[in-house]
Amino acid sequence: MPATAMRMDTITTMHDTSLLQLMWLASPALPIGGFSYSEGLEAAVDTARVTTEAEAEDWLLDQLELSLARGDLAVLAQAIPAWRAADASRIATLNTWVLQTRESSELRAQTEQMGRSLLEWLRNHTTSSASQIELLAELQPTYPLVFALAASATGAPVRECLLACAFGWAENMVQAAIKSVPLGQSAGQRILSALTSAIPAAINHAMSVPDHARQAYSPMLAILSAQHEVQYSRLFRS
Repeated sequence: MPATAMRMDTITTMHDTSLLQLMWLASPALPIGGFSYSEGLEAAVDTARVTTEAEAEDWLLDQLELSLARGDLAVLAQAIPAWRAADASRIATLNTWVLQTRESSELRAQTEQMGRSLLEWLRNHTTSSASQIELLAELQPTYPLVFALAASATGAPVRECLLACAFGWAENMVQAAIKSVPLGQSAGQRILSALTSAIPAAINHAMSVPDHARQAYSPMLAILSAQHEVQYSRLFRS
């Protein structure tokens, strides 16, 4: 085989492997419990703020643009390079920011539980070193920082890593909407289509956010999350 063809085969194989690993990380089937959270959506349904397909779509688009793109995705955009540079101080700072900006006990419990579960998943794989895993274990790991570690090992560009994370979030949230509103599968697919169209712009924003502009300020989401903690009947953990 000519040398050029061999190089092309190697590049293709590396790209395919990175893409498959990102798809794996974004899958709702990943055993980290993402399917068990609605992130306040169930409380919005219970208080009649979200009762239709259109309202569910608007709610999730707002959450993507006003919360996720300004907060967790912005953290992820900074954490992946930090892992690749072995910058332990930066990783600890970003993890602390996530912990300190969760506005209700159940939102903090969510990021901690999903972080621990993904870290346990990483222990059974060969993509992360023992020292990286132990660094997180000592930090009270949050989901964005553990996802960043897993994504950094794929070798994929940061933007692709963020796209995978955002799409995984969108799939879980659409399923939460289908169950809680409730909606049919076709409605869910239409909402997922709208979210997919909005994700690239959200990623662009997340990648441009410096430390001083990163934020976690969604007052109604925080209020509904606190109300959800004492809601009489619940399907979801948040």
